[in-house]
Amino acid sequence: MNERQGHVEGLSEHELSEIRMLIEERTGICFDESRERFFSTRVREHLRAKGIERGTELLRAMRKSNIEYEGLLERLLTQETSFFRYPGVYQAFEKRVLPELHTKKFWNNPRTLRIWSAGCSTGEEPYSIGITIADSLSFADAWNVEILATDVGRHALKHAERGTYKGRSIASVNERQLANHFTEVSGGHQVKPRLRKMVSFAQMNLAATVYVGRMDMIFCMNVLIYFSEERRRSLVQRFYDTLEPGGYLFLGHSESISKMPVKFQAIVLNDCILYRKPTADELQKPELVAEGRA
Repeated sequence: MNERQGHVEGLSEHELSEIRMLIEERTGICFDESRERFFSTRVREHLRAKGIERGTELLRAMRKSNIEYEGLLERLLTQETSFFRYPGVYQAFEKRVLPELHTKKFWNNPRTLRIWSAGCSTGEEPYSIGITIADSLSFADAWNVEILATDVGRHALKHAERGTYKGRSIASVNERQLANHFTEVSGGHQVKPRLRKMVSFAQMNLAATVYVGRMDMIFCMNVLIYFSEERRRSLVQRFYDTLEPGGYLFLGHSESISKMPVKFQAIVLNDCILYRKPTADELQKPELVAEGRA
């Protein structure tokens, strides 16, 4: 084993650089200098787990097989997540955004809410969105709620589709929510069918432009940090174009679009910044656009 580990520790800078370039070329995901140590550690872990001795072997396997490529990508991207991970975001969603959309769409027939969880990982985020809607939207049953949950990781999506969670992952789910939305099973707590029906999971690489239809809300939490500045700009523009006028974009705390030329209005609520797409009428008022430019 030591001999093999010796090879792994000897993974060259050139091989690491080739692996990094292959990932950026295919997905637009960029592991820059600030993540250099994390990147090399995870690649070495992957080589050990796979019993591969050299970086060149891994590169060959990744070029030949999508499964090998996705296996490493998943190890690099999958983060530990949990239900209601950012309480401020869900509070703003419940208290500000849902009442506004309820008023705007109440008389529509059918009454539809479409939400995109972009970078949903193992599913805690889209199910948290579904629970918030079910618990706080007036006459929630009378709405057609569609939550599109996408991620680049196949294993993460399988976990999400199973919908079984335990431990820290569900620590922020209260007793009432557990009783209403989960069934106790041997491996933990499983999301009930009514909630699962709200969510559709799909494998998607955000660097590839895929038409998803118009959305009322987009959650893209801590995903933009993995992209280059140029990719971030085009992705935020795509989110803007995808949103209905009056729709909202939720980003992670460390992600800012303040220097981007999109015309989102930034709304600060406690420790949370929401980005709202102005309506056509609002865009006619230049002073409002200038004031609201995020």
